[in-house]
Amino acid sequence: MQILLGQTLTFTDDPFRVPPADALRHERRGAVAIEDGKIVAVGPAEAVRTAHPAAPVTDHGDALISPGFVDAHVHYPQTAIIASWGKRLIDWLNLYTFPEEARFGNPDHAAKIATRYFDLTLANGTTTAVSYCTIHPESVDAYFSAAQRRGLRALGGKTCMDTNAPDNLSDSAQSAYDDSKALLEKWHGVDRLGYVITPRFAPTSTRAQLEALGRLWSEHPEVLMQTHLSEQHEEIAWVAELFPEAEDYVDVYDRFGLLGEGALMGHAIHLSPRERDRLREAGASLIHCPTSNTFIGSGLFDMDGLMRAGHRIGLATDTGGGSSFSMLRTMAAAYEVAQLRGTPLHPAQLWWLATAGSAHALRLGDTIGTLAPGFEADLAVVDLASTPAIAQRAARAETLWEAVFPTIMMGDDRAISATYVAGRKV
Repeated sequence: MQILLGQTLTFTDDPFRVPPADALRHERRGAVAIEDGKIVAVGPAEAVRTAHPAAPVTDHGDALISPGFVDAHVHYPQTAIIASWGKRLIDWLNLYTFPEEARFGNPDHAAKIATRYFDLTLANGTTTAVSYCTIHPESVDAYFSAAQRRGLRALGGKTCMDTNAPDNLSDSAQSAYDDSKALLEKWHGVDRLGYVITPRFAPTSTRAQLEALGRLWSEHPEVLMQTHLSEQHEEIAWVAELFPEAEDYVDVYDRFGLLGEGALMGHAIHLSPRERDRLREAGASLIHCPTSNTFIGSGLFDMDGLMRAGHRIGLATDTGGGSSFSMLRTMAAAYEVAQLRGTPLHPAQLWWLATAGSAHALRLGDTIGTLAPGFEADLAVVDLASTPAIAQRAARAETLWEAVFPTIMMGDDRAISATYVAGRKV
């Protein structure tokens, strides 16, 4: 048993559905009690300490104790090529992504990058990530091994491609099925790890491969499935050429059993009314990647319209098309994108997206992402005065969210004063 002291923030509801003030509980001087990797109590500091008088105490002062951030869409193999200059999606893949991913058949290289990736994300308060690996099983083993050593809750899968990709990054329908099944059986449910079936996107999979992966998902509905959807107009036109029999991009996945509860659809920017309705009906999650969408010029995600329509939405950095490992920077970009659409987001909505919202998108909303008894004790302790610029603005704050918002907009890894994984400070 241990107790952490600081400001505490607990979401009790979805701030997109109810007024933000009604969606959370804030303790100015709060406490979190942790035992065996789980939260056992959250509340006023005096009450929690009185209930557990023998527990050792760590006092984080005025810092905000938050659920650790949940990054719902990343490409850990692109860690080393983040912030590469000047390309849109297809050129980005051909000039930067594919040459780098070709290196991940080397287990030593994969292990080095996986270690670096988790070093960077933990420094930024991210405690759960969902990653595309590469076509190489070695890349999946490296990712899960690195996460397992740190006790992380992590999800990921072998990226499958059997067409419109370099020869050294191409598998086949059969090998995609066989490799994915073997990796799923090896890693899914081990410690805090989860396998995700991962066709990269429709243009790089033949009909046979999409069918094989849809079949694998039907055989293992307990796992998630992730892919990309409607990121750029050129991509959508390409899909229409490749799959003329499909009604639209969403219909391609639907025809092959790759749409349903547990589907994580990355980007989902340029959707027709029919596609929006079908995605909601199927129970798929849409994953918003704002720094990526602006960095490679994809477009402006319709957070307001999709939330009003009842979609399930997560937030993600999309490393390395995304330009930051920080979910604080990602929240800031989501705010900026919403501003450009004329529908600004409340700070509570941004924080919820990066924690409980993304957890719900991953079907882990009863396990991570919330500061409440019974949840796993993955925590980010956030200094709300981490730089002189932030501190001088926060000093004028009259409400919690006035104090938090400068850190959302200007914060980086310096704002993360501690990260806890299953109750252990890392």
